[in-house]
Amino acid sequence: MHDDPIRTRILDAAEQLFYSQGIQTVGMDAVRTAAGVTLRRLYQQFPSKGVLVEEYLRRRDARWRGELEEYVEAADASARERVLAVFDWLHIWFEQPDFRGCAFINSFGELGATSPEVTEAARHHKERFRHFVVDLVRRAGAPSEVADHVVLLAEGAMTTAAISGDPQSAARGRAAAAVLLQSARVG
Repeated sequence: MHDDPIRTRILDAAEQLFYSQGIQTVGMDAVRTAAGVTLRRLYQQFPSKGVLVEEYLRRRDARWRGELEEYVEAADASARERVLAVFDWLHIWFEQPDFRGCAFINSFGELGATSPEVTEAARHHKERFRHFVVDLVRRAGAPSEVADHVVLLAEGAMTTAAISGDPQSAARGRAAAAVLLQSARVG
């Protein structure tokens, strides 16, 4: 069912629209039009907008984390440099022409007060990201509180880049993370 090309086309359309315009402003009719399917077919695949939003966030989480993890793990570098590679990847992401910030922060900002599912998806995504960074920092030999600081730097870089439009927030976050790692005598 998840390899269904129509389902994929609907999710691709929904992701582009939700991420670029916001979830609340995009109706199911706009998704239908962008996906080139009938409204009946759309609702066969996703019985409600809430279900579509949940699947959009689930799919985006898996892809975002997968791309980040692949980039960091492919870095031919020390454990310390792999921590810093998180910020290198963020910089690449921030430079994308369609970058609008973190989809999970955006979704939570729009719907977190009224949608427990969106809140859970955002928490899940942020917790998985935190676990990834904690593991990187642990492998670099730094204590877990350093990982928490690195996560905050990355999250701050995401928000700053989205609001300011300046991808250099990733470089500034990287420099601050390097200072943290140095103060923990890593690498």
